[in-house]
Amino acid sequence: MHKIMNFIDGKLVAPVSGAYFDTFEPAVGKPYAQVPDSDAKDLNIAVAAAKKAFPAWRDTPPEKRAQMLEKLASLMEAKKDEFIRAESIDTGKPLWLAASVDVPRGIANLRVFADAARQFGGQQFEKPDSKTYTLRQPIGVVSIISPWNLPLLLFTWKLAPAVAAGNCVIAKPSEVTPMTAYMLSELINEAGFPAGVFNVVHGKGAKIGAAITAHPDIPAISFTGGTETGITIYSGAAKMLKKVSLELGGKNPTIVFDDADMQKTIPETMRAAFANQGQVCLCGSRLFVQRGIYEKFKEHFVAGVKMNTVGDPLAEGTKLGATVSKEHMEKVLGYIELAKQEGGKILTGGKRAQVAGRCENGYFIEPTVIEGLPHTCRTNQEEIFGPVVTLMPFESEEEVLAMANSTQYGLAASVWTQDKARAARMAEKLQSGIVWLNSWNLRDLEAPFGGVKKSGVGREGKWRAMEFFTDEKTITMPKGEAA
Repeated sequence: MHKIMNFIDGKLVAPVSGAYFDTFEPAVGKPYAQVPDSDAKDLNIAVAAAKKAFPAWRDTPPEKRAQMLEKLASLMEAKKDEFIRAESIDTGKPLWLAASVDVPRGIANLRVFADAARQFGGQQFEKPDSKTYTLRQPIGVVSIISPWNLPLLLFTWKLAPAVAAGNCVIAKPSEVTPMTAYMLSELINEAGFPAGVFNVVHGKGAKIGAAITAHPDIPAISFTGGTETGITIYSGAAKMLKKVSLELGGKNPTIVFDDADMQKTIPETMRAAFANQGQVCLCGSRLFVQRGIYEKFKEHFVAGVKMNTVGDPLAEGTKLGATVSKEHMEKVLGYIELAKQEGGKILTGGKRAQVAGRCENGYFIEPTVIEGLPHTCRTNQEEIFGPVVTLMPFESEEEVLAMANSTQYGLAASVWTQDKARAARMAEKLQSGIVWLNSWNLRDLEAPFGGVKKSGVGREGKWRAMEFFTDEKTITMPKGEAA
């Protein structure tokens, strides 16, 4: 059993209470590490350390901050195999996925924001009688709260801009997948960061997460996770007028028109539906197919899904791994039962997957395709966040837009058509913060990222994140006077 430690004021430390709880390896269904059950006492110590470190870190030249981020990226790269294996064990995702997505993106995040630190600044404005310029200044002590589905990727996505902009950070990774955040904290001192700039407080959301939201000396919170938790953070932070960035849930539509390139569309829509066992906020869990090609598309899509190998995440050839926890597996299986009650027909999958050997008690679910459900039913309106996709036919642009836009969410959508005018019309009319055309999850880290409706508040991405983690000050003087 690994024993994870908090990282506060440049030191790995046990929680003040001495209390720990178990975290489970989802592929085998057994505890494999102990996580600090931190509380407000641990948070207070971390905040005090961050406040003490902030003045010097604020005044550290951006170039020096950038160099530390790049050193941290290089240290991660040197240990990438250890990070890949840890991420796979912690989350249940296949090794190849952690190796191709999670760890490379984690390293890239650090380097992208090292570059941003060097370039980020204010603006200038001139009028006949005045000259104005702005300063972007770090907020102070900020908190980042990251989720369990892409632990290292999203942890670094928040950590890097916060410290690049000159803030000191209180980080809370998901208690379900804490290992790579702990491993990263072991590299912080070697990367050259001063004590107190970066602090990690592990623990349960209901305890330490709530304490972060309520703490008077943490004026900004960046959170990625479920919509209900986001609403709780938002309402608590509002009482103190805290600055909040929320990247929340999705019920994303994938829309396939009858002129789509099937050779490209079918494998990509499969990837959109089942990437990371469907545990990505961007996954296309509602698949709309124009009626003229619906039966042919369904035949090939289902046949392809049946070829996905569910198995040990550490084994070569495994396509889909385990869901992240027993509780989450049971939630997803509960939605599959709900779909049956609502009249859905299971075309493939629909039950817990049995994996022999060391994974016989793991939390696996067969990739599941369901048809015959109205777009208004709970299965098609509520976020399931698992390897489950629904198929629905449509006739016209107007009909599919109404169905696609019918949920409370608006994070991402993808549209598949060779008609450029139609693609542009759909992109404009879809109620979604992100729209991919003839692609899925094609990312530019400099572009704004975020949702509308209940999928979030604010935007992330290279420059938007730097703006979030700074306050803007405007300085104006009569034209001609020295600045």
